[in-house]
Formats: sequence, structure tokens, C-alpha cells
Amino acid sequence: MKTIVITGATSGIGLEAARLLVRQGFNVLGVGRNIERCRQAEESIRSENPGASITYFAADLMHQREVVRIGSEIRTFLDEKCDGELHALINNAGCVRSWYMTTEEGYEQQFALNHLAGFLLTHLLLPALQKAHGRVIMTGSESHKGIRMHWDDLMLRRRYNPLTAYKQSKLCNILFAKCLNDRYGSSGIRAYVVDPGLVKTDIGNKETGGLVSLIWSLRKRHGVPPSVPAETYSFLCRQEPAPDGLYYHLCKEKDYSKEVTSENARWLFEISERLCGIENFMEVAE
Repeated sequence: MKTIVITGATSGIGLEAARLLVRQGFNVLGVGRNIERCRQAEESIRSENPGASITYFAADLMHQREVVRIGSEIRTFLDEKCDGELHALINNAGCVRSWYMTTEEGYEQQFALNHLAGFLLTHLLLPALQKAHGRVIMTGSESHKGIRMHWDDLMLRRRYNPLTAYKQSKLCNILFAKCLNDRYGSSGIRAYVVDPGLVKTDIGNKETGGLVSLIWSLRKRHGVPPSVPAETYSFLCRQEPAPDGLYYHLCKEKDYSKEVTSENARWLFEISERLCGIENFMEVAE
């Protein structure tokens, strides 16, 4: 049975992807921020599918110490119960903010959770992915097309705009996927970005306020249910051999920003290594 890790798996797209992939016979390891929400999500999936192979782990991926902790726990689980193999890692956890907020490391929160958390978790699980010739899938957004990287001020400290920060974090997702393919494609790993489109989730209402929350409440009414984009994650996990594309929407390849170049991808990768305290992405500390 192939194993898939999904972050942000207690609600929205992550939960629906977990439901679908379990039904299709995958062993799913879900990650959520809240222990009680993890328990509820697991019970919900098991109530629909009593034989489901589903296990949840709780961690607040906003903090790098938590990413390191849960990465170690998942690696131990994979070694003990999955022959050390991971078929796919879906880096889906994300956030929206209304104002400038930082993590305990001092990083802007949208950049930290939407990009760095997935970057660090991928690093920690890379040996298991390589052993399985696995796939890494990021939850992206069409909004990555309207932005360039602010290389001189990645955290946007000098002039913060929450929408700019979100767009940049989504550009980071696809640049990271691009660099994974450039660096590790020859070892059998494939990386993708899913554009879920406008979806009826609460991402824009969590820890936001005022105008951002109001606009999202109005906008999401026109979105599709999370079960719709879940199909694209399933498609990318099921296809054999692994598809060659990079950016997908509704199970089809889609054009992406001209900012997605090997040079920009490499530069972001090297900066992210420093921000995560990684000396060599290939070397995973025990």
C-alpha cells in the first residue's frame, strides 16, 4: 500500500484529498495543527470507510521546531510501518493574514507557513521520497502570476501588503517545485503545483480580520467545493508513470508565470536553506 502525507488535512482541500485518497486505497498520514481537529477528521473518515488506512499527526507547522519534530515522527512511522517509503508528500498547509505577523524565528507568517514549512518538511522526508521515487505536490494559486520575488525584502518588512505576501508565497511554491525537478528529477522524484481555483474554504477567515475576512466571505460563495480540487491531487498521485508537467488545474497542465525560471528557483532554494538552517538539502540530521 502506497503512503501519502498531507499537511493541512483537517479541513478544506486537505481533508477532502485525504478522504478521496483513502477511498482509492492509499495509506494516508494527515497533519493538522490541533489535536482535537485531527481526532475529529480521522473519526469522520473512518465513519465513512471503517477499513480506512488513516493516521493523523498534530503539529503547528508555522514553527520550524514543530516541523522538525513532526518530520522525525513521520520518518520513524515510515521506517517502522511503510518500509521507509513515501509515495507522495502533499504540502497543502497554508494561511492568509490581514497584517504583518511573524513567527518565533522572525519570518513573515505567510512566507513561513505557505513556503518554508513545506520546504523544510520535504527536506526531512526526502530519503523516504527518493526510496519510493515519490512525488511532492504543493498547493499553489493562480495569483502567483501577478508578482515578482522581492529578493531585497522577502518578508516585506519595509512595506507590508498582505495580498502581496500571499502572492509571493504562491510564487515560492512553484519555484520550489521547479528546483526540486531540476535537482532531483534524475533520482526519480517529481514535483508539482496544483492550482485549486476558487474554493469554498475558510482559509481567508482564519486569524484574519476586517476587510480581508469580509472580502473572502463574499468571494468564497462563488467557489467550488473542496472535493473538486481534491481530484487533481488524486490524479497526480495515481498516474503511472509520473506526469511530466509542473502546474496543474482540474487534472490538466496549465501555463504558469514567466518568473518561474531555473535561476529564480535556484536562488530561492539557496535562501530557503539558510532560513531553515539547512547546510545541505540532501543531508538529513537524525
